[in-house]
Amino acid sequence: MITSSERLSVVASRELAARRTVFAGIGLPTLAAALAQLTVAPELEIVYESGVCGAHPSHLPETIADAVLITGAEAVLSMPALFGYVLQGGHIDVGFLGAAQIDRWGNLNSSVIGDWHAPKVRLPGSGGAMEVMAGSREVFVVMRRHDPRSFVDELDFCTSPGPDRALADGIRPRGAGVTKVITELGILSRGGPGEELRLEAVYPGVTVDQVRENTGWELGVAAEVTEIDPPTDAELRLLREDVDRDRVYLR
Repeated sequence: MITSSERLSVVASRELAARRTVFAGIGLPTLAAALAQLTVAPELEIVYESGVCGAHPSHLPETIADAVLITGAEAVLSMPALFGYVLQGGHIDVGFLGAAQIDRWGNLNSSVIGDWHAPKVRLPGSGGAMEVMAGSREVFVVMRRHDPRSFVDELDFCTSPGPDRALADGIRPRGAGVTKVITELGILSRGGPGEELRLEAVYPGVTVDQVRENTGWELGVAAEVTEIDPPTDAELRLLREDVDRDRVYLR
């Protein structure tokens, strides 16, 4: 049986084909990047918020500060150097993030659910997500849930604004913002500023209407919606036996 985490990790890893550098968040983004190194992107360099560049851990890190990231890494930078020279210098192809909420323009909320002053749920916050959004050439987001509470018409709080908000404030963004969203129902995409997310692919057995019903805005749909290939036996074997044999994130 294939779990949701396994499916999301495999599909997300395929999107990293031909990419050179990825700024990976902990969790599913780390799983996807590590699997991509073994499949579609063997030269992929993984960068972590703690300052580790070109990580080659013996096993998956449990946090961005896990000591296993240091051994064998290409470089370990101070956080000012990482954010000031690597991110702001435009050296990250893909920022790979998660979020609690996303809107049609690819703005992200990872701070609170509900009112800021009396939230229903208080979340971890930005970490480096805001800088990753601003400095990466493009951003991929992986979402465990695809429902109207996560895909919302209006964010409860905007933690990581995309380039459209920057342009509205007279700031020229460096990158395209969120270009891919991988969910339990399919893949949404956008070309960059001025474009809304739209549905481009679904999993076998998932319909376009089902995705629309689970999205909190009137979701646009590509002229041709493709069907996502299921994870192969080889991809699952690598994910289960090589990438996350200790089941750190797979569940």
